[in-house]
Amino acid sequence: MILEWLISPLDPARPHEVGMALSWHARFMVLGWGVLAPLAVMIARFFKVLPGQNWPRDLDSTLWWRSHWMTQTLVLVLSVVALTLVLVSPQNSGTAVVHRLFGYAVLVLAAIQGLSGIFRGTKGGPTDPDPDGSLRGDHYDMTPRRLLFERFHKSCGYLALALMVGAIATGLWNANAPNWMWLFLIAWWAVLMSFSVYLQRRGCAVDTYQAIWGPDPEHPGNRKKKQGWGMTRPEFPQRSFDKQRET
Repeated sequence: MILEWLISPLDPARPHEVGMALSWHARFMVLGWGVLAPLAVMIARFFKVLPGQNWPRDLDSTLWWRSHWMTQTLVLVLSVVALTLVLVSPQNSGTAVVHRLFGYAVLVLAAIQGLSGIFRGTKGGPTDPDPDGSLRGDHYDMTPRRLLFERFHKSCGYLALALMVGAIATGLWNANAPNWMWLFLIAWWAVLMSFSVYLQRRGCAVDTYQAIWGPDPEHPGNRKKKQGWGMTRPEFPQRSFDKQRET
């Protein structure tokens, strides 16, 4: 009885018949935007300092950065393939207007996100000095260019996630997807949101600048306010920091 309900479409009055191309379009988009994209955002927000990392002695872990851009690149690839499938599908009637608006808005934001990396500027600092030994860099100095990039990149990213929910929900409704698909996505998003709340309360959303260069006030970015909503600058007394540097 339960199994029968799970595999039944949400609306019993309509059939669940979408064809091969549209079904794979849905699978790729759900995998990319419903599963991987929010996971990549979580990694970037909460794992700049890893569990067990001896911060601030051990700085600039690149695991979060590599995981974030590699996962988001995969999301873009899946999106291009999925878009191609829906454009060539003979069953693409163009009647799902709301879904199309949500979907294209998400894809435009995804393209902007990918291109925005070009404008993030130079890194600088002790971990990436110039050949002449200078520590100057857009990120290290937190120049207006870098500040604008961070605000724009994060805002577009969170907006894309919000629109993604609308795109997937309307897509599932138009396809009259079976109940198990709805339950899976709702459960997955609930797990991610619950875990995010837990990590946020534990102070795991560490300020990117301090995750890379530590809390020393000699770094110019530490003399400016932290960037981003809910970001944390861990309490680390200057005396303890001086002791870490001496050892």
